[in-house]
Amino acid sequence: MKPLVSIIMGSTSDWPVMSKAAKFLDNLEIPFEVNALSAHRTPKQVEEYAQKLLETEIKVIIAGAGGAAHLPGVMAAFTHLPIIGVPCRSSISIDGWDSILSILQMPPGIPVATVGLDASQNAAILATQIIGTGDKEVMKKLIGYKMSLKDKILKANSDLSEHKFNFRTS
Repeated sequence: MKPLVSIIMGSTSDWPVMSKAAKFLDNLEIPFEVNALSAHRTPKQVEEYAQKLLETEIKVIIAGAGGAAHLPGVMAAFTHLPIIGVPCRSSISIDGWDSILSILQMPPGIPVATVGLDASQNAAILATQIIGTGDKEVMKKLIGYKMSLKDKILKANSDLSEHKFNFRTS
């Protein structure tokens, strides 16, 4: 089984956030790999890893980082693969805004798709959508997941109707 998605993070302190992406991909049976790489502490390894990905089956990279959050952008500079950046809160973060802006404000020619703060599950869903454009089985799994979201809300609304009040009109 060869991975289709690479989940990378600037530090293992990002794992509580990034593990949600891993869990989503695992539930949909989409092979992935996980690595910690630091744009600041191991720049040579980041470049080597990005170059190595060109020879693999990886279709999308999900890159999480906190603080200065340069990992997604550095990866985008070294590879042609789509990068989905996940800004992460960190101990040195300014409420996550530094991470959001570092990933969001990329220069022309070096795009990084950016999801919300700590939103690695949305990054995994977007990665699945990208892969699904060329893989009907992945698309079927994604459609099934989206239908489960609809069913969950319909059930929740039904459950709410059981709460009776004298002046409730719905």
